[in-house]
Formats: sequence, structure tokens, C-alpha cells
Amino acid sequence: MGKTTKRPTSRIRPDLPEGVLSQREALEKLDRMTEQARAGGGADRVEKQHQSGKLTARERIDLLCDDGSFEEIDAFVQHNVHEYGLQEKKYLGDGVVTGVGKVYGRPVYVFAQDFTVFGGSLGERYGQKIVKIMDQAAKNGCPIIGFNDSGGARIQEGVASLGAYADIFLRNTLSSGVIPQISAIMGPCAGGAVYSPAITDFVFMVEGSSHMFVTGPQVIKSVTHEEISMDGLGGASVHGEISGVSHFTHDSEPESIAAIKKLLSFLPQNNLEPPPFIEPDDDPNREDERLDRIIPDHPEKPYNMLDVIETIVDDGDFFEVHKNYAQNLIVGFARLGGHSVGIVAQQPAVLAGCLDINSSLKGARFVRFCDAFNIPLVTFEDVPGFLPGVNQEHGGIIKHGAKLLYAYCEATVPKLCVITRKAYGGAYCVMSSKHIRSDVNYAWPTAEIAVMGAEGAVNILYGKEIAAAKDPDTRRQLVADYRERFSNPYDAAARGYIDAVIRPRETRKKLIRALEVTRHKRDTNPPRKHGNIPL
Repeated sequence: MGKTTKRPTSRIRPDLPEGVLSQREALEKLDRMTEQARAGGGADRVEKQHQSGKLTARERIDLLCDDGSFEEIDAFVQHNVHEYGLQEKKYLGDGVVTGVGKVYGRPVYVFAQDFTVFGGSLGERYGQKIVKIMDQAAKNGCPIIGFNDSGGARIQEGVASLGAYADIFLRNTLSSGVIPQISAIMGPCAGGAVYSPAITDFVFMVEGSSHMFVTGPQVIKSVTHEEISMDGLGGASVHGEISGVSHFTHDSEPESIAAIKKLLSFLPQNNLEPPPFIEPDDDPNREDERLDRIIPDHPEKPYNMLDVIETIVDDGDFFEVHKNYAQNLIVGFARLGGHSVGIVAQQPAVLAGCLDINSSLKGARFVRFCDAFNIPLVTFEDVPGFLPGVNQEHGGIIKHGAKLLYAYCEATVPKLCVITRKAYGGAYCVMSSKHIRSDVNYAWPTAEIAVMGAEGAVNILYGKEIAAAKDPDTRRQLVADYRERFSNPYDAAARGYIDAVIRPRETRKKLIRALEVTRHKRDTNPPRKHGNIPL
């Protein structure tokens, strides 16, 4: 007589076939697997992550998304590698958390690399998870935010990991100018991994824990014999101040994530939508007489352009981008009458506001972003020209300056310009002049619109006469005459290059009214595959 076996006593239905779970058991299994996926690399590795001053992937997502809004995708994905012992090491989710949530009620797609699983290294299935939500973000017209915290390619997967990176790079490129793409570097980001953030629109870094470089300190030491620390090579300050790779630098992850949320508040969901409107509390007709006194009487004396911007925009709230890089040019987001605008402005307190290589790159990138996402551009101009110097010329100021010119010429969004003081030479043409399709151009009475400053012009025009006269009063009089003739806004206004000369205190209401008129402008570029910007 054969031996009989009893079914497990936990069965709700004793007649279930072998291997079939009851409903209760199926739910219990789902709960166990969900808990396992949420555990990442385990409690020990999570604790180590915290000890290094970093949040976990899921903690970052929780800080970013509205409470209870995040819906995870592909939580149970695992790698498919059977070599190098990896078949014995499998984690649900495979080292990256992906899904969709909401920020201030608007949907965003998110991926967060989990350093507690294989050091966040990227493999084939891991890459497929990211590619899936990138495709969904593009198809559904939603921003995508990536939290980068990874040791790089998963070496055990060989070329499959490299292919996964390339799949991501392609999506970054195809989504550029279609949906906003934001990269938050929350740990290491090295080798080929750096090129995904570099293609995205904005990069955030955290002091002390964020690092980006193509080759690390050890490789550099072995090849070039240079010794440098990780912070010195690719830390947040390096990329925020010197290379310009990073747009925002913060002291902590929560601070950085809060800034990401604020940035999103200025941006549309995609290139087919207008930016979000927020009903303003600030009076659109507000005037501030301090602006009438802000320009120094002496033309060579600096002032802080940030004071001008913050006095004019809604509630004085200006969200500066690239704050620590190329500080002679200011770029950032604000609102005028509740509508998002992108602001580009010279900073006379740094290099007298001259345009140089770095500021040209900074401005061009920002102008093109605003144009891609239907954000009107407001330019505050006080520029004595392009920075002279051998290093600038040899470094390619011609082609780099041309990028800023190209960006302004190409832009079809509403373009407003206010000349506060100097607008000299080719820099006058570049900075949203009427000649390159700016819609509304104002000048303050202190504006000086000319080929160059009076001192330099007189040296060229009357050099021989001054030398022959040998009288300093002759030169002073010639400079005064030139200033009266050219160093003012009225010659340009007489030619229609300036729409109006306005009192500085009126600037806010003038700009808001101009935005109301130009908000629905229609402007197009000639049909083409794409232009050939001087890269």
C-alpha cells in the first residue's frame, strides 16, 4: 500500500493541486517579495549608505514625489547573468528603482540608482528598466528625473552593460527639447555613465558626496602621473565653478531635491505645453523708485544686476541657474505677472559684465533650453563687449561667442530686452537686439548704445589731433562730445532699434504688458533638418 502525504495545513482549500497557492498564500508571497524589493541590498548596506551621508534610492524618491503618489515599475526585475557567481546573487529590482510619481500634482518619471545593490552598477536588465520609463516619459510628455549613484558598468555583464548605456544615451538625445530631463548626481558617476547627465538639461550635485569624471584619480595617476583627490578631480565645486557641467550645487541631498522641485515649478511638462501659470500676489503695476537710483553716475562703477532683477520679478523670487559658473553672466528663472520667464543678464560686478568663452556657453545653453520649452526670454543688458585677451582668442571666443548669437537668433519664443547701461559693439548685436528678432526692446535713460566706449572711440577717431594739440582739455572735450552724440539711447531710438526709453521704476509693468502682447506670437525658422550651430 502506497504512502500518503498530507497537504500543508495552511491551505484554505485542501483540494488544490500541488504547487498551486491559495489566494492568501499568493498575497503573502506578493507582500514578501515587495518587502524584499524595498530592502535593496539589505539593512547592513543601507546603514553603510546612511553613514556615508547619503540617502537611499527610495528615500530620495520619497522626498521628491508628493506623498503616496509614486507608483513603482519593474520592482521584481532581476539580472540574467550566470557567470562569476552572480547567479547566486540576485536582488529584486536589480539595483535601480523606477516608476512614476507626482511633483506638485504633476506627473514625473523617476529612476533612482541603488548603491546598496552591486554598488549601483548598471547591467542589461537594469538598463532596460531605465529605458522603459524614458520611453514612457517621452510618449506621455512628462519630465524625467534621474538620481545617479553608481559605480559604473557592471563588469560581469561585459558588452551588454555598455549596450545598456548606449540605449540610455539615445533616449536622452531623442528626448532633448521634447521633455525636461534632470540629473541628480548623489554619489559616484564615472566613465561612460557621465554622458547621460551631460546630455540632460540640468545637473544637480551635492558637496562632499557627488563625483563625476571620465577617468578616476588612480587612472590619471598611472597615465599622466598627476595626483589628485576625487573632490579635486570631479567634485561638486569643480563642476559647479570650473567645468560648468553642474548647474546647481547644494550642501545636502534634501536641499538639492527641494531645488529640483522648485525648478520643475517653472517648467512645462513638455515642448507642446506652456509653462505653468501661478496667480501672482505681486501687483503687476508695482513701481520701485530705487531702480531710478541704482545705476552709478560714473560709467565705470559697478553695481549688482541681481538687485535689478529681484526688484522687478514677482515677489523678488529669482531662481538662479549656474550661479557659481561664469558669474559675469546671470541666467535663471522667475515669474512676471505669474508667467514663467527665463532671464539672461550681465553682471557688471564681475569682469565689468564682459562676455567671454564660459559666459557665452552658459548663456547659449540656457537660451536654447528656454526656446525649446516655450519660456519667454527677458534680457537685462549692460555689456561693454567681449573680453579681450590672448587666452580668449586662442580659446575660441569667436566660435563660442557665435553660439550665444546663434541661440538668440534661432529662438522664436517672446524675447524682451532692457538695456540698463552699456551696449557696445558686437555684444550689443548678440544680446537680444532688435536686429536678431527681439520683440520688445527698452532702454533706460542711462543706456549707452555705441560701437565702443567714448574713450576708445576718441583715441581711434582723433588720435592724431590729440597728439598734435598736446592739450588734455582737447581730449576731454572730444570724449564729452562723443558721449553726447553716441553714448545714449536716443540715436538708437531714433532709428527704431529701441521701442521706448523708459524710467527704470516702470520696468516691471512695461515687461508684464509686453509679455501679455507677445505671449501668443508666431515666429518660425526656415524648414530644415537642423541648423549647424558652431560647436
